[in-house]
Amino acid sequence: MPASRRTKAGIPVLAAISVLLLAPLSAPAAQAAPAAAARSAAGQDECSTPSINRLQKWLASGEGTTVPATGNLLVPEGDGYAAKIVFQNNEWHVAVVWLGNQFDAQADLGQSAGFWLTYSATEDLYVQMRPASHWSGGDKWLTRIPSTGGQLVRKFFPFDSDSWTWLPELGQPQYSFASALSEARGLVFVGKTPNTLDFRELLIDGYQPPCL
Repeated sequence: MPASRRTKAGIPVLAAISVLLLAPLSAPAAQAAPAAAARSAAGQDECSTPSINRLQKWLASGEGTTVPATGNLLVPEGDGYAAKIVFQNNEWHVAVVWLGNQFDAQADLGQSAGFWLTYSATEDLYVQMRPASHWSGGDKWLTRIPSTGGQLVRKFFPFDSDSWTWLPELGQPQYSFASALSEARGLVFVGKTPNTLDFRELLIDGYQPPCL
């Protein structure tokens, strides 16, 4: 993956995603949430069908060689569910989370502080914020999801425009990150290298997905 990031003016700078340090679940830093994010956990009862933080649609899009190739990624895990996918080969892969649990739904995340992610990954990848008006294509605002070496960790990713960038290989978005937040249709995980992914939590500050 490209090692540089670009500002909105297109000037390369060192990649620096301003998120909390990666830490094991047992570490105190992994337990400390910003006040807004902590408040959002209240009332997050799961749906009657498989879900993670009320998100029911975790999908393999069929782009890139993945296991599973298409369909829902949710599998039973303990008392709940996990979303699991394996990226194979050195090519772009795509895994999608619909924020409103259906394709034509969208959410206004303009007042959200960010999201908590509990996951494991054997390689780095990215997550794109895809708005309803610019859903297709790779030219999206994204932030890096660091490898955990296969260890399950919890990490907070802020919706701070300085923490989101774009990749020259995928193209520069022709809209602002703020506008993407205001009409967010999905969070889309993308990666170009083989990777084994396991997601246990995706808790978005101030947003409760509607169960279908």
